[in-house]
Amino acid sequence: MPTPRISIELNDGIYFVTMTINSWYYIFDRHNRWEILADSLKYCQKNKGLQVIAYVFMLNHTHLIIQAPDVSGVIRDFKRHTAKMIIKSIRKYEPHVLDLFDSKNGEHNIWKKGNKPELIENDWFFEQKLNYVHNNPVKKQYVDVPEYWKWSSASFYLLDQEGDIKIQPLGI
Repeated sequence: MPTPRISIELNDGIYFVTMTINSWYYIFDRHNRWEILADSLKYCQKNKGLQVIAYVFMLNHTHLIIQAPDVSGVIRDFKRHTAKMIIKSIRKYEPHVLDLFDSKNGEHNIWKKGNKPELIENDWFFEQKLNYVHNNPVKKQYVDVPEYWKWSSASFYLLDQEGDIKIQPLGI
């Protein structure tokens, strides 16, 4: 089955995307790796026109609702940069883990191919995805309520608290 892609005509749309670590390996919960994701999103906001509408960082994947003039380019650059930084971190702290990410060409593939992009075209779908993003840590039993998860935009939406990543609230 082919991987869904962002069409050229809709590359500036609002998308729900999921980026997953290969083998679903838990990797972000140590050695400041969530900060790698946060810093990369902030860089893309400042330099690539990325608007983060909602996000959650989990132990081995991230969900985003985003918009940018070139969504597919931002995702590509985000994954490329974070992969390099994560590999650097693994080499420093857990070199034995690198074997889990070896590919046939001798490189390390941190992220799974594809991002499962879903174009958000109406309020109902937006609300569904927003709730899914924020409730993911609760479903996994990391926290009791969404706003307790530090690596999420839930506290912005539920408590009106600004976090490190600037959130651009959006209604369709």
